[in-house]
Amino acid sequence: MKKTYLILIMAFLLVLSACSNNSEGTSTSTSENGKTTDQQSEKKVLVIANGNDMVSFDIHNHNNTSTEAIHVNMFDYLVRNTGNGFEGVLVESFENIDDTTWSFKLKEGITFHDGSPLTAEDVKFSLERAAKDNTLLEHGSYKQIKEVVVKSELEFDIVTENPEPALLNRISRIGSGILPKNYIEENGWDTFLQKPIGSGPYKFKEWKKDDRVVLEKNEDYFGGTPKWDEVVFRSIPEDSTRVSEVITGGVDIAVNIPPTDIQRIDSTDGVSIVKSPSQRVMLLALRTGGNGPTADPKVREAIDLAIDKKIIVDTLLQGMGTVTRTRVTPGNVGANESLYGVSLYDQERARELLKEAGYEDGLTVTMSSPSGRYLKDKEAAELMTAMLAEVGITVKLEFLEWSSFSEKYQGKSFGDIFMIAYGNSMFDASLALDRLKFEKAAGETDYNNPEVESLLQEAEKNMNLEERAQQYMKAQELIAEDRPYIYLYQMDSVYGVNDRIQYNPNLNEMFYVDEITLK
Repeated sequence: MKKTYLILIMAFLLVLSACSNNSEGTSTSTSENGKTTDQQSEKKVLVIANGNDMVSFDIHNHNNTSTEAIHVNMFDYLVRNTGNGFEGVLVESFENIDDTTWSFKLKEGITFHDGSPLTAEDVKFSLERAAKDNTLLEHGSYKQIKEVVVKSELEFDIVTENPEPALLNRISRIGSGILPKNYIEENGWDTFLQKPIGSGPYKFKEWKKDDRVVLEKNEDYFGGTPKWDEVVFRSIPEDSTRVSEVITGGVDIAVNIPPTDIQRIDSTDGVSIVKSPSQRVMLLALRTGGNGPTADPKVREAIDLAIDKKIIVDTLLQGMGTVTRTRVTPGNVGANESLYGVSLYDQERARELLKEAGYEDGLTVTMSSPSGRYLKDKEAAELMTAMLAEVGITVKLEFLEWSSFSEKYQGKSFGDIFMIAYGNSMFDASLALDRLKFEKAAGETDYNNPEVESLLQEAEKNMNLEERAQQYMKAQELIAEDRPYIYLYQMDSVYGVNDRIQYNPNLNEMFYVDEITLK
């Protein structure tokens, strides 16, 4: 039987194909970012096109990976997760003293962009702000820190409230960049947010909202002279525009290349496609409390069973993703691989569940989705809406530009369902499941399963790593059945790259600019 959503898929593919064949960019000697052929030989400028604008320079008050990908070039972390362990960035040494204490020593001679020295007091100021201010979005990832004990200008201890098996993971990701204490205290946060300074290889030059962020090299960087004179992060939400810009040389790297444009880019001289797996999982977040329809677990299960996730991956993403029933994907501590690569799809059972829940004649739910933030997010939301209609669920679908979506996200003001894709720069199950703890879920999904809560709380402080992983695996099984989140698919990252650039993507989607080089 020909189904509505299959017709919709064909329409998507026809439109996308037409856009790919007809989208033309204008190649000029001077592009919008200010580069010219002559200037490129004199001034080394790297231009990266993101699908959305940066959220803020407040490193503690956002959960946005593409924003962090800019910040990592301005604000250094104490340590970095290499995938095979941790290496010092700002610190020359670190040591685990006991279950609740880590000791660190900073490298000598590190300065902020204004020339002032970076000391242990700056570390204390930065980490304790995130740990103690519960209004900040990153508070949940740092509240485990009890205090930072300053022992000398370069030496300090990080003391945690409880045993902390994942401290190094926490301080090697978003929110753990070190900020200038004196600069902020003397000038105020408003000044800092307008004229931010860090210790990284690149300094702030300009931010034109919804257009671009411009960084310039820090000549006094303690790690050596940066490779680029200037780095421009452009905000280009439209897929077709990003594709045209990378093809015509307006940008060097473009994110989220649509599957229908891969062949076009690869067949164009001077540009190529670069693919990489990612940590990012697309999901639906559902309210499990209150009087709305999604408070009924049978309705949540029906929504899950009505969505053919594999057909979304195979058609819209053209295979560049993997269906999953968990956000803790392989490569993360605590991954439950029995839930990865697995999808449930049974429209008949979905209809039965709705009947059992008292919705034999159908029901209506609201759903909010970003448009242009993630690869094919708008199209995926529309396709799922058609799939849900097949079983009698009418979706009132709301599309939001990213800044508006972020505002509602921070205010926890979505209706029944919202769609989002989460990464995991911590490479640990604790971050992936943190928003499902009762305290964090309140007002968002309102999820409250005492057994899951106990497992997550115990695992967070369990120094027996094997037992800790088992606790997270069990929690994932319970979450998969409760469905406060309906996990859809892990996404691959697809970039369009100018052939003058050597670029190897990071699994965590960070743009460490000095790892991107000219060939």
